Amino acid sequence: MGVSLRPYMEMFIIFTEPQCSAAFVSTAQSPRSLTPDLRTEYTDSEKELLCYNMSVYSFGLEPLSCHAWNKDRTQIAISPNSSVVNIYQKKGKEWSKIHELKEHSGRITGIDWAPESNRIVTCASDRNAYVWTLKDGVWKPTLVLVRINRAATCVKWSPLENKFALGSGAKLISVCYFEKENDWWLSKHIKKGICSTVLSLDWHPNNILLAAGSSDLHCRVFSTYIKEIEDKPGPTPWGVKMPFGEMLLENKDCGGWVHSVAFSPSGDTLAWVSHNSSISVADATQGKEVTQLTTEHLPLLSVLYISETEIVAAGHDCCPYHFSYKGPGKLEFVRKLGLAKQTSKNSMSAMQHFRNLDKKATTDEEDNELSTLHQNSITQLCVVEGDRAKVEKFSSVSLDGAMVLWEFKP
Repeated sequence: MGVSLRPYMEMFIIFTEPQCSAAFVSTAQSPRSLTPDLRTEYTDSEKELLCYNMSVYSFGLEPLSCHAWNKDRTQIAISPNSSVVNIYQKKGKEWSKIHELKEHSGRITGIDWAPESNRIVTCASDRNAYVWTLKDGVWKPTLVLVRINRAATCVKWSPLENKFALGSGAKLISVCYFEKENDWWLSKHIKKGICSTVLSLDWHPNNILLAAGSSDLHCRVFSTYIKEIEDKPGPTPWGVKMPFGEMLLENKDCGGWVHSVAFSPSGDTLAWVSHNSSISVADATQGKEVTQLTTEHLPLLSVLYISETEIVAAGHDCCPYHFSYKGPGKLEFVRKLGLAKQTSKNSMSAMQHFRNLDKKATTDEEDNELSTLHQNSITQLCVVEGDRAKVEKFSSVSLDGAMVLWEFKP
């Protein structure tokens, strides 16, 4: 028994197992709960998919290219694929827009929100980056001297929030830090070995090492040690000597553009996803040995560690996938996350199906609606609850203008 509902605004819930919670869907203004389907028989795969709490929010029809959360997750900064960043605040189950950041002249390509200092850094295709500070209820921008001649593509605060890294189409990484004497943000460039656009960045927990994926089909790890602002780093499994710009890992067999990179909570392993539909893990404790798994899915665009051994990745298949890494050669696909929506196709009788084929050479259904919560490619995953060692909830944004909150249950 099913009811047909509109894509990503509403969805089906089917459950009878006591440990499985219903999801709910809302727009940014009007959340609502959905009535569960009262079926009593389920396949094993359906029971597995049902054991998640999921919340879906629509922020309009514009694609969501990137997002970032504040420290207590009561506010979210989202760019609707434009030159503007909208900040929403959660009030009950509703999201209300409270700020607009309008300083960029090009499309926003990266947002990151520092939890402790409460500063937002943004970058865009206009080749600029701004650090935003909240003063008297208004977000004030400070221009950063990134010194690039191509579009900025991604940006990420370091764990200690004393610097951030910015990738660009200029075949370099700008590592930016604040100079108190002149009251501005300066940058130092990492260029070694980079032959094309830097697409993704992630910081090691030690605040020194930086992973970068690029469209030259390489994944690299660099040192960003800046002696003016931090103490000399100690040795790590990735390397011992770490002057600024030193390359500690260069993997040349990624097989495609490296869309996203992520260090594990300990920093001992590094995962990345490439455009050849593969996910890879480099293990520093095992001589930097790389394990690659080529999946049968469409290319993945974002990867996130949810524990030391568990990984979630999502992309063009419009839903997250769960992977597990237990050591060299032991990278495995675990399961698809999500609650599959049902459509009228499920309840169509066989007789009606063949009548439509005979009369119209079609099943009389437009296959525009996918059987996933997101109706377009997922562009980014972010942690919502828990620390890096045990993520309890994460968010995804998509080109369909929706955001989904996923409660992960191992």
